[in-house]
Amino acid sequence: MIKDPHATAAALLPLVGGPANVTSVAHCMTRLRLGLADRSRVDDEALRAVPGVLGVVEDGASYQVVLGPGVVGRVTAAFEALLAAGGTGTADDRADGDGRNGDGEDGGKTAGADDAPVTPAVAPAVAPAADTADVLARRGAELKARQKARNATPLKTALRRVADIFVPLIPALIGCGIVAGIAGLLTNLRWLPGLTPALTALSSAFMALIAVFVGHNTAKEFGGTPVLGGAVAAVVVYPGVAKVTAFGTALAPGQGGVLGALAAAVLGTYVEKWCRARLPGTLDVLLTPTLTVLVSGLLTLYVLMYAAGEVATAIGTAADWLLTTTGALAGLILGGLFLPLVMLGLHQALIPIHTTLIEQQGHTVLLPVLAMAGAGQVGAAAAVYVRLRHDTSLRTTIRSALPAGLLGVGEPLIYGVSLPLGRPFLTACVGGAAGGAFVGLFAMLGTEVGATAIGPSGWALFPLLAGGGWAVTAGVYGGGLLTGYAVGFLATYYFGLPDGAGRPVCDPEKHEPRPADRPGPRPASPR
Repeated sequence: MIKDPHATAAALLPLVGGPANVTSVAHCMTRLRLGLADRSRVDDEALRAVPGVLGVVEDGASYQVVLGPGVVGRVTAAFEALLAAGGTGTADDRADGDGRNGDGEDGGKTAGADDAPVTPAVAPAVAPAADTADVLARRGAELKARQKARNATPLKTALRRVADIFVPLIPALIGCGIVAGIAGLLTNLRWLPGLTPALTALSSAFMALIAVFVGHNTAKEFGGTPVLGGAVAAVVVYPGVAKVTAFGTALAPGQGGVLGALAAAVLGTYVEKWCRARLPGTLDVLLTPTLTVLVSGLLTLYVLMYAAGEVATAIGTAADWLLTTTGALAGLILGGLFLPLVMLGLHQALIPIHTTLIEQQGHTVLLPVLAMAGAGQVGAAAAVYVRLRHDTSLRTTIRSALPAGLLGVGEPLIYGVSLPLGRPFLTACVGGAAGGAFVGLFAMLGTEVGATAIGPSGWALFPLLAGGGWAVTAGVYGGGLLTGYAVGFLATYYFGLPDGAGRPVCDPEKHEPRPADRPGPRPASPR
């Protein structure tokens, strides 16, 4: 656990090029997101060696340092304080030159499900002669670089922009989701009846106005005026829209939800840019905001709300049908394919779907199924740890990343262990498929497992579970995690590693590395 966020921030600042190289600072659930003037001034290897850094991400214009939930907020505040002070700090605030101290590491996810591939932070090698962990780290970095090149497509760029709109909302979704869970528990137990209405109001207020926040973030992401984006999107949730008729049907407040707000704000941004490019300065200050709200607002009322409402309804219906009718098969496919989706960056398309389901039904039934992919990854990493018992450096890496994996941060294990080794990545997918099938089977039997917020997974998702009774829901989700762990472990232990893996990495007589135990193709045996 990081005990001194200022020391971590002081260690990071010179490694990203100093205060003059930092153009912007922000953070999400797990990552410190930096805008940099000159990317070449960053010392990647030294950054990965800083205690507590779980990995780094290069995603377009931002450079992201993965620190884990809880930790990232404190480090970001300390980092901003250092920038405001001109980057001054004492030598004691900086990490040791070898990148080690006694604090250890802590972390967890979200991704969230949701993000771009991460280059893992790898612990310093213990046995330089057989530095398998460093070899795997380099291979993981190469895989990430190739994947980044493949991700530079218009579709994936658009998905990343959508993710950037919704990721800042995740802390509020989590907080309100937990409060909603407490309110539901108190209601079921018939405790504190005077308090539960207040808790319900607290948990519901944000969801009632989430369209405004989506509109604000959308305009900001697409280069418009954020407050105008929020103003246009606000019409989606305004109670007075019930008096408006579109396509022969009266509109309902909230119709179209976040999808309608997203579309409205994008439209508003384009209208605003069109006006600013054509109106003289004397008229721009008056006419541009007016035309932006008027034109995009009317189109939202008479076109977008109705269309987005139909799409949102179809998403909810499809999700319910998928799990109640083909639950085991759907869980098998979703749980098995989610790790490849994360690797390809396509999982970001699910963020608006999760948010739509939470807005409609109070929870998303897809997230607990997808979270099983992380369980398979943890099981696979544990099997590698057991089989390669003589590979001290790799086992050190796994020990550092495994706690984060249990809390839903899978990228350090993916890019530091399973994907560079090859087969363990596939067997991790098998574990995720088994866990997803377990949760999907119970959905077919009538026990629905949902999550009231997006972001956390693994064991961090338990406080956000919803569906039937919490105890039953938690039991099914926990059973899915255990299934994913077990199947991922067994599949990797027996099928995920080459024959001979687990032998000493050095020949006991010659004291030389055994080529067969290094990652990559094994030399053919002489015959």
